[in-house]
Amino acid sequence: MTVATDSVRNALEQSPEKVVSHLHPEGSFEIADHVVPTGREEVWRFTPLKRLRGIHQDAPLDGHSFTVEVHAADGVTAEAVGVDHESRGTSGIVPPDRVSARAWAAADSVFLVDVPKEHVGEEATTVTLTGTGNDVASAGHLVIRAGAFAKATVVIRFQGTATLAENVEIVVGDGAELTVVSLQDWDDDAVHHSTQHARIGRDATLRHVAVSFGGDVVRHDATAEYAGPGGSVEMLGMYFADEGQHIEHRLFVDHNQPHTRSNVNYKGALQGQGAHAVWIGNVLIRKEAEGIETYEENRNLVLTDGCQADSVPNLEIETGEIEGAGHASATGRFDDNQLFYLRSRGIEESEARRLVVHGFFNDLIRKIGVPELEEQLVGTVEAELEKNVHRITGATAPVEVP
Repeated sequence: MTVATDSVRNALEQSPEKVVSHLHPEGSFEIADHVVPTGREEVWRFTPLKRLRGIHQDAPLDGHSFTVEVHAADGVTAEAVGVDHESRGTSGIVPPDRVSARAWAAADSVFLVDVPKEHVGEEATTVTLTGTGNDVASAGHLVIRAGAFAKATVVIRFQGTATLAENVEIVVGDGAELTVVSLQDWDDDAVHHSTQHARIGRDATLRHVAVSFGGDVVRHDATAEYAGPGGSVEMLGMYFADEGQHIEHRLFVDHNQPHTRSNVNYKGALQGQGAHAVWIGNVLIRKEAEGIETYEENRNLVLTDGCQADSVPNLEIETGEIEGAGHASATGRFDDNQLFYLRSRGIEESEARRLVVHGFFNDLIRKIGVPELEEQLVGTVEAELEKNVHRITGATAPVEVP
């Protein structure tokens, strides 16, 4: 039996009234409350369950096949603490699926990144998890906590190979400004299931960035809720699904407080046989959430035949007293007009396609706000495009990174 800590119980007691919603399953800490998914369930119908190596069933999560390296900015503490630490559960997280509940029960420590009250820093704190093997599955638990009126950036980087199920909690204190970047840069044989839950305080701001390039199967579930009015969340994401990869992002924004804001903008590209990208964007506007404003958008660019992109935006609105709510979704190939314009000016087709893809991602990359990471992502996009050149021509050629 899985027992929630006192801090979790206190957080749940402060949570708003539960509502029945088709957008997001009701969570539970009890593993038995989550049936083993079959793929017929709405929340699992896109996920290739057979490639999860049993973490959605009963495969042990007792591995430690990873190392953690930390570069903490001045004034920020980053350390491993016990699972009974008071920080665990303060985001209000309740595992929404079986993998998350199993990871909660199996984690034997919590890694805490703590930004003190009123701390202001320009340097990013970086936590790098390097997987060292995928034969045995591992469980992880990370808490990122920013005190009231603090301003900070935290980058979580995943690399190497692993079979990892984890929960990430993000707590943004009143008036704080926090940027959290989750970079999935795995080797091609990694499996990663991440459940990330954020609680945004009164008049606080969270910028949450999810970037997924590597891995065999990556399923990234991010939820945001508000602890007071005036909170704002911007959720940005980019992904590049290559041959045989499954990359899935699921988002849920719970507008449970009045005068809150949310903006979601995800972009992805796909290339190669069997590349599959999934984006599910869910927004719930509760009856008490008057005066809110929300918008979500997902764009997918298909570069070759044999790819599949599923994009499902949803809105559930329980009050008409709002400033605005909308969503947009599009999946398509290259814009023929753009290609014609570039080729008519003497640019080779391959270079024209490269310029179009960079233009597709560029505005989103520049919003991340971490210059060194922005440069890296431009280079990563270029490397992914070079894979396609090699696939078509059977040879590689030197490429200049813009």
